[in-house]
Amino acid sequence: MPKIGLFFGSFNPIHIGHLIMAEYFVENTDLKEVWFVVSPNSPMKKKESLLSEHQRLYMVNLAVEDDARFRSCDIEFHLSLPSYTCHTLVHLQEKYPDKEFVLIMGEDNLETIEKWKNYEFILENFSIYAYPRIGSDGGKYKNHPHVKFVDAPYIGISATMIRNGIAEGKTMHYFMHPKVAQFIDEMRLYTKKKPL
Repeated sequence: MPKIGLFFGSFNPIHIGHLIMAEYFVENTDLKEVWFVVSPNSPMKKKESLLSEHQRLYMVNLAVEDDARFRSCDIEFHLSLPSYTCHTLVHLQEKYPDKEFVLIMGEDNLETIEKWKNYEFILENFSIYAYPRIGSDGGKYKNHPHVKFVDAPYIGISATMIRNGIAEGKTMHYFMHPKVAQFIDEMRLYTKKKPL
C-alpha cells in the first residue's frame, strides 16, 4: 500500500516552511504523497485567532494545486468539533482502505503527545515520522518502535511570524507560495484593513 504522510495544521497561513518540509519527506522517505490536513479548530489553539477554515483551505489549495505529490484534505470539516487526530485517522482509514497513513510531526509535538486524546491508540496503530525542532528531542517516546526520526532541515519560519509581520505593514511575500501571498494581499488578510 502506498504510504501517505499526514501533515496536520491550522495553516494560518500555509508558508514555504510547510512546503519545504513536505517536499523533504516525499523525496527522502518512503512516503509517496503528503496530505495537508487543515484543522478547522484545533483543541490546542484559540479559535478567535484563526481565519475561517475555508479561507485557510483555499490557501493550501493555492499552494499545492500544481504539485502532484501534495494535496489538501478537509476531512476534519465534516467531523464533529473539536477535531481530534485519533478520530480523523479512523475516518481516513475507513475512507481510504488502500492507503497506509503516517503522521508527520515535529519533535516538540511528540514530546507532548500524551496531551492528545487517545494518544496510546495513535502510537500503537500508526507510524510517526518526526522532524527536528530546536529545543526538543522527542521526549519519552523518541525510541518507540513506531516513531522514526527524519533528519529534515530546521525551518525557522512560523505562521505567527508571518501574521505579525503583515499586521505591522511588512512585506512577507517570500515566506509564502506566490499565489498565497497574492491572495493575502488582495483580501487584505491579517490586517485591520478591509478587502477592496
